[in-house]
Amino acid sequence: MIRIYLLLAIIAICYWVICFSKKTASERKQYTKRSFYMLLVFIFLALALMGRLHWLIAALGGLVAVVLRFLPVALRYMPQIQKIIQLFYQSKFSTNKPNQAAKPSANLSKQEACDILGVAVTATKQDIIDAHRKLMLKNHPDRGGSAHLAAQINQAKDSLLQK
Repeated sequence: MIRIYLLLAIIAICYWVICFSKKTASERKQYTKRSFYMLLVFIFLALALMGRLHWLIAALGGLVAVVLRFLPVALRYMPQIQKIIQLFYQSKFSTNKPNQAAKPSANLSKQEACDILGVAVTATKQDIIDAHRKLMLKNHPDRGGSAHLAAQINQAKDSLLQK
């Protein structure tokens, strides 16, 4: 019986190779993918008809149990995983370094600095510090904010506190 199965497998492989060689380069990828899916369905049906499907169902059940067990842990670490992926793509596709903040070169006037921080021109030192702290909590690069915006906020605070 095994010899018949091997003979059928060899005939099927030869037929697949002949059909594959007749396809154009653009059709080969789609043909290969479709053939792979058909092979999986055939194997599944053959195992089901022969009564050998029990190990596959048990493996799928175990996989579902593992996924459900570790899903809360994976979701808990999702923000850290997203930051790692973002840093990876940023370092891979960016021309400048991710930790290098863009520093504004021009000196800010008092009015421009007040506009950036959202304080009045007559604001006290403590008002400037509080406004700076609130803006930096929202726009810090470590929390997903822009490095350029954080540099402008810092420059505005320094500009106002020096004057």
